Amino acid sequence: MYLCNYMMFNKKERLLNLIRFMILVIIAAGFHSCRLMPKAIRISDCILITVEQGNVYEPIVATGTVESENEVLVRCPYTSILKKIYKEPGSRVQKGDAILMMDDEAIKEEIDKLKDQLDLKRNALEKNKLSEFSTTVDLNYSEEVKRLNISSLKTQLADEGQLLEVGGISPAKIEKTKEEIALAEKDLSMLKQKNVIRLKQLNAEEQGLNLGIKIQEKELADKVSTLNQMRVVAPSDGIVLSIANKVGEKVNLDNVLVRMSDLSTFKIAGSVEDKLAEFIKTGRKVYAVIDGQRLPGRIGNVTPVIENSKILFNVHLEQESQPKLIPNQRITLWVVKKEADNALIINNLNLFEKEAPSIAYVLKMGEAIRHEVTTGIKNPDHIQVLSGLELGDTIIVPKHGISVFRNAERVVLNK
Repeated sequence: MYLCNYMMFNKKERLLNLIRFMILVIIAAGFHSCRLMPKAIRISDCILITVEQGNVYEPIVATGTVESENEVLVRCPYTSILKKIYKEPGSRVQKGDAILMMDDEAIKEEIDKLKDQLDLKRNALEKNKLSEFSTTVDLNYSEEVKRLNISSLKTQLADEGQLLEVGGISPAKIEKTKEEIALAEKDLSMLKQKNVIRLKQLNAEEQGLNLGIKIQEKELADKVSTLNQMRVVAPSDGIVLSIANKVGEKVNLDNVLVRMSDLSTFKIAGSVEDKLAEFIKTGRKVYAVIDGQRLPGRIGNVTPVIENSKILFNVHLEQESQPKLIPNQRITLWVVKKEADNALIINNLNLFEKEAPSIAYVLKMGEAIRHEVTTGIKNPDHIQVLSGLELGDTIIVPKHGISVFRNAERVVLNK
């Protein structure tokens, strides 16, 4: 009896196991048939991506601040007090626009003093000219008197010579007259030399006065020019970056008053975590990301000192005057870690994992055929295709995600 019951129980158990196995087979077959059975989707519900050939790179993300590459520094023209500010930092200015005003009272006083000194020097010059004229007249008169005296002595000598012939005068008298003539001629010669020296002295005094006047005239012109510069204006179109002092503060000569950009060219001051220092090298490629646009450039100077766990560096862009660049603008930088040229690439829709096999559906004869794809370098714009796709392939991506295909081998595309 016990044996019969055991055999009957075994038979039922085997029957149940058989039923369970058949159910599993039916489910598996159904799943397999569902996978093999073409699904259908409208092509308007899909995105089409073409496999292209181009450059792809893997970036390191850094931050940057746009700076003017050509800064204009406006220096203080004269030690004075900052009186008024017309344009605050950040203001756009055109050439000639007033930026600030310096107190000009002190330089006006200096200009008035220079004008008075010039008047005195010009008056002295006029007196010197009159003195030179008067002295020239006196000297010419003295020379003329001595020449007349010599002429008179020579006439006297001639008369005495006639008297000597008739015995009316002694030879001693003639000798005396000759001596007087020789002495008079020496006096005239000496007088001429003294007169030449005196005239040269007067001329030198005049030249000195003229030189002094010219020096002070130049100094006066410089002061007047400086007075005009006390109203500090923009030397070119641009934007005011900073003003070094506040109203009421004293500013020394040649100290920087205003820093401004001429808005012609820009560079970027970048920074990145110090753990990525090995990738920050002069000459390395960089892309500045601005409003979805990638502006290419290269790393310039790298600061050797680490500040707040950051590596600091400059980026020089190929398009230094790009209109989207704004001073002090914060932007994202992509420093190229590695890259591949002439690679197969597709637009990045976040469908693939980096360097891992993925599934893609390729458009062929009105159907999307399942392909296993291996990807490589990846950035937010593009992904490198290492295998599974060919140049020119068109990938079908459902707008609601690849899971819509549920790993089907092929999907029918309806219009």
